[in-house]
Amino acid sequence: MRYHTNMKKNPNRNLGPLTLLGGISAETFLRDYWHKKPLLIRGAIPEFEGFLTPNELAGLSCEEDVQSRLISYVKNKWKLEQGPFAEKRFARLPESDWTLLVQSVNHHLQEANDLLHHFDFIPHARLDDLMVSYAPDGGGVGPHFDSYDVFLLQGCGKRLWRISEQKDLSLLDGAPLRILQNFKVDQEWTLSAGDMLYLPPHIAHWGIAIGDCMTYSIGFRAPSAQELASEFLNYLQEHRTLSGMYADPDLVLQTHPAEIGSDMVKQISLILDGLKWSNADVAEFLGRYLSEPKSDIVFNRPKNVNLQVFAKRIKRDGLQLSFKSQLLKSDKTYYLNGEVVNFDASSESLMMKLADFRCLSVDDLSSTSQVSEEFLALMHDWYLAGYIIFL
Repeated sequence: MRYHTNMKKNPNRNLGPLTLLGGISAETFLRDYWHKKPLLIRGAIPEFEGFLTPNELAGLSCEEDVQSRLISYVKNKWKLEQGPFAEKRFARLPESDWTLLVQSVNHHLQEANDLLHHFDFIPHARLDDLMVSYAPDGGGVGPHFDSYDVFLLQGCGKRLWRISEQKDLSLLDGAPLRILQNFKVDQEWTLSAGDMLYLPPHIAHWGIAIGDCMTYSIGFRAPSAQELASEFLNYLQEHRTLSGMYADPDLVLQTHPAEIGSDMVKQISLILDGLKWSNADVAEFLGRYLSEPKSDIVFNRPKNVNLQVFAKRIKRDGLQLSFKSQLLKSDKTYYLNGEVVNFDASSESLMMKLADFRCLSVDDLSSTSQVSEEFLALMHDWYLAGYIIFL
């Protein structure tokens, strides 16, 4: 059965009890479970069996611009292969004990983006991607832990999930994956189509296919403190300039010429003290950093369409962000794919809708008083860059 969503553009859609969260509200989930403890939800999306067949997933893994992995367990050893794969590779696979993982399916399929809208109660800035996996009986990636939050939504088939809140996170030596060396089961559940398991970071888990099955993993990015610091320092290097030069007119004779004197250390410290930042600087850094596409992403540029034809087309069909685009907002500033967006103030409501819902419908664009010439020109530029597409 294929899955189709019909998300209404209602900013209050996440208020009140949600079937997706087992009948609790998003507010309750964030307060009691998010980043804190697991939650098993039976029938999170009733009748959900996924929107990809195993053959379609395998087909995706053969494409050059798709990240994929093939993991198998052979003769008591884990094996990892990186895609893209040739079609003949799948003909040589055994009947059990392997799994195919395809990353960032939301960069390629509308159905994947529709599914992610169910999770809009988590800020878009935290979303990493939708990964889809297929495994025959016994397949999985072994006992492991993640450093981020994840929702594990079961598609077709069944999967046994074992979890543990163990503190021992030592890894198996020599394995090509981060496999836990000592895994002790605390709880286990069998998930069927439409069931979902939420896991916060560092909860050890092991998913094992029961017969053929597919799992849809919605993961949320959690950069390390070191990564954030490194990226922020890179940002400062590009956007900050310190004036002046080092000078030492009061230099005195040193006993040891090889010594870095304390006066030099103090003066350099004073120079570096000029490198300051505010919350506004951090907000701009985050807007650029969190919206910036990953290094492997390439935007598909369409054939050239002039502005007049483009304007008629979007008022007939509407527009949406490319699956690979990320549009974020901080205070009154918007960021698209790592860059600050400059637009006329009269288009604020349209830009906010585009950021929140990733699309603008024909109704949204039908009011000529809202759609300014400047906004049309901006959308046209984005279209030619491959950042937006027609609905």
